[in-house]
Amino acid sequence: MEEGKPSPGQPLVDGEVAGPEWSIPPNAPACMERHLDGAHYRADGALLLGASSLGGRCWVGSIWVFKDPSKAPNEGFCSAGVQTEAGIADLKWVADKGILVASDSGALELWELDENETLIVNKFCKYEHDDIVTTVSVVTNGTQAISGGKDCSVKIWDIPQQTVLNSYRAHSGQVSCVASCPGKDTVFLSCAEDSRILLWDTRTPKPATRIECSASSNIPTSLVWHPHRTDTFVLGDENGTVVLVDTKNPDSVVSLAVHSRSITGFAFSAHSSSLLASISEDCSVVVLDSNFSEVFRNRSHRDFVKGLSWSPSNKGSLTTVGWDHQVLHHSVPTQNNHPSGKNNITA
Repeated sequence: MEEGKPSPGQPLVDGEVAGPEWSIPPNAPACMERHLDGAHYRADGALLLGASSLGGRCWVGSIWVFKDPSKAPNEGFCSAGVQTEAGIADLKWVADKGILVASDSGALELWELDENETLIVNKFCKYEHDDIVTTVSVVTNGTQAISGGKDCSVKIWDIPQQTVLNSYRAHSGQVSCVASCPGKDTVFLSCAEDSRILLWDTRTPKPATRIECSASSNIPTSLVWHPHRTDTFVLGDENGTVVLVDTKNPDSVVSLAVHSRSITGFAFSAHSSSLLASISEDCSVVVLDSNFSEVFRNRSHRDFVKGLSWSPSNKGSLTTVGWDHQVLHHSVPTQNNHPSGKNNITA
């Protein structure tokens, strides 16, 4: 007979505790789907995860919040969770309690934490896209959002009013990414499988301007604005190239072949000289410094890496998630402490 072991949270003989108690909150699913499609930290360090089941007859999804990110993706240690009717392509925090979801059903959904943040309740579900909503970005003011979908459309939303303010069909291919500009509520970027990158300003009669980027002739897949330069953004393409673009002078670019397959996401760190993290379908995570020099690379993921977010409590900690169901926390060196060859990682 096997010797008995104390349950989690059960005191040991010497008075110590084995660990926190495993407890699923009310309404949280018993099991998280395998494919993790998004990760986003709240300002207080709570980690938001989106999961999808991409096999079988029903492609469902779920939303999870972990007050202790080190416990993710263990369902028993989440602080809140809820099942969704379809897979999740993208999700973002809105203010402190709101969660905006781009759904495979074609809906943009707003969920909100309730009951002392142990419950996630639906506030609205709007089927304005005619196909999968692939990407969503929250505007700096927190009251508006931009979404893009496989229906080739880009939509601007009023979140409190739960309505679409404007709908545009300027792309001829599915929209891969939208990115709102920090500090400029009317300005955003979009890119799509039609190979076009559009710079938008909704104050003008013709809001979309095409950005011609000579450094990349491939299909753009991901975009992010530079946090300290409002006229500069970073572009990633299907071949794994990362390009730094100045909107006022698009021909003056810096490009680097970083990945071997399509780039799936970017995130800038909160450092004064921001570090740029990128993820890819080549299963790798790469961080570049402000000079576009590589300071970190990790290949611990075993499937597409689909989400990333820098920890607000530890500037050198980067969290990534992927279709391998891993949540990895990377210790990234700062510019004053470049790696000596070994990349630290915890799962």
